[in-house]
Amino acid sequence: MDATMQKTTTLKVGDQAPDFTLADQEDEKVTLSAFRGKKHVVLVFHPLAFTSVCALQMPGYSKKLQTFDGLEAQVLGISVDSVPAHRAWAEQLGGLDFPLLSDFYPHGEVARQYGVLRPEGYSERATIIVDKKGIVRYIDIHEIGKLPDNGEIVEFLRTLK
Repeated sequence: MDATMQKTTTLKVGDQAPDFTLADQEDEKVTLSAFRGKKHVVLVFHPLAFTSVCALQMPGYSKKLQTFDGLEAQVLGISVDSVPAHRAWAEQLGGLDFPLLSDFYPHGEVARQYGVLRPEGYSERATIIVDKKGIVRYIDIHEIGKLPDNGEIVEFLRTLK
């Protein structure tokens, strides 16, 4: 990522990742700490469902699911959209093979904890990798209108093996 595009967040590499429990598109609860000792977690904060860049970005993770599995990583999409909106969006996209988590209420609380909630009320386009010990190892606050490079994420995950 170009250093001129990087934005700051209150969360830093090396910090303990704030734990959370959010509902996915099937209204099942997903807790970050449940992955400790088992998988690295790729937190993919995206601004809003049904938007053009997000509609390209999120299916890309499903296409690389086997790669993420091989790197012992779980992708979790997160936005301020509601559970029903995530369910409808996932269906419109032809299904997704990872949880889309609703940070709807309290509005944007997880995005706020991770320092990626924008003043407009939705999150930055951000990727945060949490290792198996619950430590933040990678932060990319991406330009909101541009598609992140999944190759960078995969290459970083390879360094965690």
